[in-house]
Amino acid sequence: MPDLLAAEPEDQRNKIAEALTHFLIAQSPRKFQRVAIEEKEASAGKALFHSVGCVTCHSPRDDAGKELVREGVVELGHLPAKYSLASLGDFLLQPARIRPSGRMPDMKLTPPEARAVASYLIGKADAKVVALEPQEKLVAIGKEHFQRLNCAACHKVGDIPAAKPVGSLEGADATRGCLAVMPNKAPRFHLSADQIKAIRAALAKKAEQPSDKERLAVTLTTLNCIACHKRDDYGGVTEELNEHFRSSEKELGDEGRIPPPLTLVGAKLQRVTMKKVLFDGDGVRPYMATRMPQFGEANLRHLPELFAKLDAVKPIDFSLPKALGAGANQNQKERDREKEMRAAGRELVGDQGLNCLACHSFNGKTPNKAGIDLMTTTERLQPAWFYHFLREPSTFRPRTVMPSSWPGGQAVLKKVLNGDTDRQIEAIWYYLSLGTSAPEPSGIRTVETLLTVTDATRTYRGRSSVAGYRGIAVGFPDKLNYAFNAETGTLTALWKGDFVRVNRGGQGSGGFNPAGKFVQLAQDLSFCDLADEKAAWPLRPVMTKEAPVNPDPLYPKNRGYQFKGYAMDDASIPTFMYLSGDIDIEDRSVGKIADKKSQLVRTFTFNSPKDQTLWFRALTGKVETESKQQFKTAGLGLSIPAVPTLLRPTTTDSKSSELLLKFEIPKGKSTRTLTYEILP
Repeated sequence: MPDLLAAEPEDQRNKIAEALTHFLIAQSPRKFQRVAIEEKEASAGKALFHSVGCVTCHSPRDDAGKELVREGVVELGHLPAKYSLASLGDFLLQPARIRPSGRMPDMKLTPPEARAVASYLIGKADAKVVALEPQEKLVAIGKEHFQRLNCAACHKVGDIPAAKPVGSLEGADATRGCLAVMPNKAPRFHLSADQIKAIRAALAKKAEQPSDKERLAVTLTTLNCIACHKRDDYGGVTEELNEHFRSSEKELGDEGRIPPPLTLVGAKLQRVTMKKVLFDGDGVRPYMATRMPQFGEANLRHLPELFAKLDAVKPIDFSLPKALGAGANQNQKERDREKEMRAAGRELVGDQGLNCLACHSFNGKTPNKAGIDLMTTTERLQPAWFYHFLREPSTFRPRTVMPSSWPGGQAVLKKVLNGDTDRQIEAIWYYLSLGTSAPEPSGIRTVETLLTVTDATRTYRGRSSVAGYRGIAVGFPDKLNYAFNAETGTLTALWKGDFVRVNRGGQGSGGFNPAGKFVQLAQDLSFCDLADEKAAWPLRPVMTKEAPVNPDPLYPKNRGYQFKGYAMDDASIPTFMYLSGDIDIEDRSVGKIADKKSQLVRTFTFNSPKDQTLWFRALTGKVETESKQQFKTAGLGLSIPAVPTLLRPTTTDSKSSELLLKFEIPKGKSTRTLTYEILP
């Protein structure tokens, strides 16, 4: 907004401003009126303002209402002097009606929500202020000034036309006019020296048509989409705003509260779906507090085409069964193929397969976590992106809670469609494409289930209090069971007897707990490259009701850990695969009975590019030394290989100890074996 009155005689500035004010106020059909702010409404507005996304463009406020100003945001401290409760509420409800440019987006507030946010932003403003009564004489003078100053060039008021443009800037003297150090009659934009220098450089350069990539980047930056979304190597939620992104489904992790990345979104979403999201405010994440702003179709009409042109993944051609129906064109072979794919897709989605129901709803039914409804999959996503995402989910969304069911391209479930990765993914797509006619997967209706192990090892994935939100339970036929936390690469619990109990929604719910008495181990990172023996072990961040935001969201990634999935052998025993720094680790545990004792033999296979040292945190708690290679805690004994050990107090409790093993890892492949024994 330029200073248009700077060139006016000093004694005339206030008079012109007053006349313009009378003219502009006269255009409003409603009289300005202050009203008392309801504390309950203001409190609700505070919660909305700090959760739906307002703070990505405007300053958040502390408990005293003070703005926490940061660079690049629009401060709102002036609002009480500018708006009434009614006028601000109306603007927040339909901002595009006043500002069609879209720079202030529609946050999809309901009328009560808009009033609540307005109440919070206005606060305890003076309710006794007297509204200005426009005077006809000043209104007429103000209109003349409005026309003379060409305010209509940027602001539409009635039928007042804008003046014709001055002309081309080609060949213009960039040291004069509004770019002069001391402008004369030109508008003053209060530009900094750097801004003037940049504009002059732009004017001196021959105009070039921006590339598609540049056009997209300009749009995403101009509308501040990158405050919530990451695109390639720019944008994303900043650390200072991280706490304001929240979710009603905390178990979904960051995916439940942080808007999805826009990298490859043109290859991800169907064109129709993208238009619904951008133009109609369509969404599939009701658990996410932050809302998708609406900038208006006129401002975003070019985006679907741009995304589609710039984004691509390797094409995939699904060979789906033809539509069923009576007639000679459908032979028995095609019918059999359709039945096989439908059954396979149903099994893979359900509780006897890949347990997709652990995090996803199905046809509106939510066994436990209300993640994106699987029934929207084929309507929203493009087949090629779906295929590549399922094969390598962490490549498309780092730190996703979406498990890798085909690590290294190999299927975890070998018995479904003969373990053919491509056919399994194709079957899931086909099954979901059946829509509401798809038979419900196993586990969707179960209320509570006790899962048992028969004659084969059984693996179950889901959230657990003993193994975190990426927990994996493994049960052996001889009634020995353990839990593994894939988020940290840690064996976290052992128990004998029955396998696991799952909460409402059955196995598809994703929630499990040991069915018997268990020995709990630490859930922190297991492997770490410590600087020395005095260095503290990096502990898992803990969230509380008072501090609900993860203070270290990149734990344990910043410590070098990366989970790569797991593979099953012919006996259905899983081998977990992960990285610690640049060391590939395969982690395989086998249950056995030896001398009537329940033992778990755990073997690590390391593949290192060089000779190096790696520390392993084996036990925590009240650790007792039996011998150089024998240790125990309450309920658990541990036998270790002949390696250096360090038994020291933990940093959180001086009465508790931690047993660290020092593994000297040679270049190439090597192994280490531990044996856990559940004590009476």
